[in-house]
Amino acid sequence: MKRVAITGLGAVSPIGNTLDEILKNLKEGYCGVDYLKNIDTSELNVKVGCECKDFNPLDFFTKKELRRLDRVNQFAIVSARKAFLDSGIKLEEYNTQRVGISFSSGIGGIETIEKESLIVAEKGFNKISPFFIPMVIANMSASHIAIDLGIHGNVTCPVTACAGSSNAILDGYRSIKDGYSDIVFAGGAEASLNRLGLSGFSSMRALNESNDINRSSIPFDKERSGFVMGEGAATIVLEDYNMAKKRGAKIYGEVIGAFMTCDAGHITAPNENGEFVSLAMEEAIKEAGIKKEDIAYINAHGTSTALNDKTETLAVKNTFKEHSKNLKMSSTKSMTGHLLGASGSLEVLMTLISMNDGFIPPTINYKNFDEECDLNIVPNISIREDYNIAMSNSLGFGGHNVSIIVRGNKDEI
Repeated sequence: MKRVAITGLGAVSPIGNTLDEILKNLKEGYCGVDYLKNIDTSELNVKVGCECKDFNPLDFFTKKELRRLDRVNQFAIVSARKAFLDSGIKLEEYNTQRVGISFSSGIGGIETIEKESLIVAEKGFNKISPFFIPMVIANMSASHIAIDLGIHGNVTCPVTACAGSSNAILDGYRSIKDGYSDIVFAGGAEASLNRLGLSGFSSMRALNESNDINRSSIPFDKERSGFVMGEGAATIVLEDYNMAKKRGAKIYGEVIGAFMTCDAGHITAPNENGEFVSLAMEEAIKEAGIKKEDIAYINAHGTSTALNDKTETLAVKNTFKEHSKNLKMSSTKSMTGHLLGASGSLEVLMTLISMNDGFIPPTINYKNFDEECDLNIVPNISIREDYNIAMSNSLGFGGHNVSIIVRGNKDEI
């Protein structure tokens, strides 16, 4: 089986669009939650979210191109371009049939769905855009990246809700490990910060409605009452390790283990015993060939919902037993909000750059201890720590659970 290196990273996120900016904000515990400026919230219960404030699509696309791209596609293409440039890969030197894309979106082009539905309501069905379907279907972000970069291999879009981009990394990792691909661009994008997206999640009581910037996204806090919606994209370039070494690539680290399970319980809520979340972690550790004690940090799914956070805590305790007392486990969603189908890839990216810089990012805006969430969640202030193996967990509606283990590589970057 082949080793799988990580040789490129790119993101558009609520806490920065460059790796240096994201790293700085993670270290300082920057809060990306703010009052929404891109949409009219006058008729909504939720007024806050984590927007990509510094993203201007006209910096990357012409007006003609933008008429064919939903915001989710814009995020995806830009993050992939950034990761591609960061990797230093020259695609003309490769067989592009052995270069793949595994790129998720939980919802796809929901901004276009809202916009075109309003046009239909006002002017009739004959006025709908001819680009409506290709702008809304979830696979088009993966396809746009393939078109943009000229990639002809296995191009796929796993749609597993909030586990989607972790699922994409897992699929890309296995494709290289098992010899089907040499390079895979893996990640996810989401752009659901619109009235339709917010109202849909709000109606199911999934979102925090306090509209308090500093007390909305509060994972593991006893007063948590729902997540804060975020937007953006993250792309990770996975590459055959030996090929990466041969070309002298900058190597951020490796994916050394990954596994996926399904609760098969409820359409939105996790199984409260955390059995299959625990199984995903157990099997990822087994595949990595490491001891549980080798893992120093977990970037938790940590959504700030009552059920998720206590279930994930229980699953970690059941998996790591006594070592759970020594683990650090924070939720970077306290800073970025919840990027749904893009959350996992952004969190793997943030875990890797934090690990290589020698610190553990905090869970910010934490005030109230919850006895059911009693692990070390690195409250409010980042911790300097030298470690080289970390885990990232993602849990999605429908019961999808993904655990990914990465090993850093400080000496190679």
